[in-house]
Amino acid sequence: MNCDNNNYRSKRNCYVIPSDCQKDNSVKFRCHTPKPLIPYPPCPEGPQGPQGPQGPQGPQGPQGPQGPQGPQGPQGPQGPLGPQGPQGPQGPQGSSITETSAFAANTEGALITVVLLGTLVELPNAQTLDNITVNGSNTVFTVPEDGRYYISYSINLTAGLLLGSRILINGSPSPASEIQPVLSVSSFNNSIIVPLTAGSTISLELFGLLGAVTLQDGAGATLTIIKVDGDLI
Repeated sequence: MNCDNNNYRSKRNCYVIPSDCQKDNSVKFRCHTPKPLIPYPPCPEGPQGPQGPQGPQGPQGPQGPQGPQGPQGPQGPQGPLGPQGPQGPQGPQGSSITETSAFAANTEGALITVVLLGTLVELPNAQTLDNITVNGSNTVFTVPEDGRYYISYSINLTAGLLLGSRILINGSPSPASEIQPVLSVSSFNNSIIVPLTAGSTISLELFGLLGAVTLQDGAGATLTIIKVDGDLI
């Protein structure tokens, strides 16, 4: 049997003797009890190969536990106006401004002696006073509260005379209330709205004549005072 150095053959428990093959290019066998083969040491690990392509996506995993509550978001836009609610119960009755008022007259055809600087007109008849007071001579009326007051008056004489009429506020003439005719007249009428503080006084006066006048019977002289609001402007 021929052999070569790179191809050793074995037959049963006989092993090729390479040295004999080298001598005469023939195979000689030596039979003996086989000895265990001595393993060769492992080869060193080669370099890592390139990364393979990505595999297909795996199935979805089970749902995880609920996370903590996040922070409150910004306020959203205002919603549309809702329907009107039912009517509420009626509130308590408020105070009436016009509860503060007064009316007084002179209905007796009185004789009044007038001086140039002025004489107050007495108003003792048909008095209706609500929170407004009058003095003992029925000539000075006092208001109890701050506010704007409507004041009107009328004077009717039995004869035409050249004299004037006006309202006094705290003893001083109110220019807007004055009537000073250039001819003799027998009737005087005027009205004003003035701001007054609590305790202010109001009087009706004839002036500019040195002499006597006689009021008509009935509405010889009248004075009306009404609080219109609580302002002082």
